[in-house]
Amino acid sequence: MTDTATTAPVRAPKPLFSNISPAVASPCISLCRLDEQKVCLGCFRHVEDIREWRSADDERRRQICAGAQARRALSDANQTAEG
Repeated sequence: MTDTATTAPVRAPKPLFSNISPAVASPCISLCRLDEQKVCLGCFRHVEDIREWRSADDERRRQICAGAQARRALSDANQTAEG
């Protein structure tokens, strides 16, 4: 008896999330520390925004980036006022 079974071609594993788009770059700068409000002191995204990032579409990513930029501007203004 001969073995007529063939093996399937090896495929690359599917990514965890299929919506990994380079259109909107991640604001992450690898300085990952959360403050008391759970906002990253590196990219100024809230922890929930960070969790959502990989599954978010481009429009939502732009919204997340806008929120992070607003938090950064507020932080910069507060530091200037204190300094």
